[in-house]
Amino acid sequence: MREGLISLASGSLFGAGLAISGMMDPSRVRGFLDIFGNWDPTLAFVMGGAVAVMAIAWLVKARMAKPAMAEKFNIPGTRTIDRKLIVGAALFGVGWGLAGLCPGPALGALVIEPMPAGIFVLSMIAGMAIHRAAKL
Repeated sequence: MREGLISLASGSLFGAGLAISGMMDPSRVRGFLDIFGNWDPTLAFVMGGAVAVMAIAWLVKARMAKPAMAEKFNIPGTRTIDRKLIVGAALFGVGWGLAGLCPGPALGALVIEPMPAGIFVLSMIAGMAIHRAAKL
């Protein structure tokens, strides 16, 4: 129960941040990514803020033996940059540029604009299922 409430509070805070920052607005995100066209640099401040918060989190994590609400940290054990990572990152970037949404903002956008965000989320789930079935 306690972990569920903390997860709900964390997710709500994250979703509020995405909504307030404009990350749930596909046209704004596409404007940020259109650096050779009508570029909107305002989301750079959002990303800078996210990097600053994450840098502080990594510093705090380095001083902790374990997370406050889990038995251990779940951090990927590999630092290898391989073909799968590069292809996956490229596909993510192309999809983000085309749709103007990535998974977190898309889930939050389900509340604001359920139809277009729902299409994105269903497509995302289908892609995940295909990936799992193909064992890529």
